[in-house]
Amino acid sequence: MAQQGDQPQLEDTSDLTDADWAEINKLKRAYADGGRDAFDKALDDLYSRDEIHWMRIVYAYHPAMVREALKDNLAGAGMTAEDLRELISKLKGNSVPTKH
Repeated sequence: MAQQGDQPQLEDTSDLTDADWAEINKLKRAYADGGRDAFDKALDDLYSRDEIHWMRIVYAYHPAMVREALKDNLAGAGMTAEDLRELISKLKGNSVPTKH
C-alpha cells in the first residue's frame, strides 16, 4: 500500500468534466493499488490514448506548473499569451477581447 503523503493531490477541479473525473478515479485506484509508479503508468497510458484529456488532468493536479510550461513553450515559439488569444479567436471566428 502507498503512503497518503505521497499521493498526488488535486489543486484545481473547477473545469473538470465527468469524463475527467472518471480518469481521475482510475488514477486514484491505480495509486491505491500500486503507489506512485502505478499512478505514473496510468497517467502515461492516458497520454498515449488522449493527449488533450491528459493535459486537462495534469492541469487539475499541477495548474501553476502547466501554466508556466505553456508560457515557456509559447515564448520559445515567439508567441505571447495575447497572440494565442488572437489565434484562438480567429479560429473560432470571434472578435478578439483586448486586455488593458
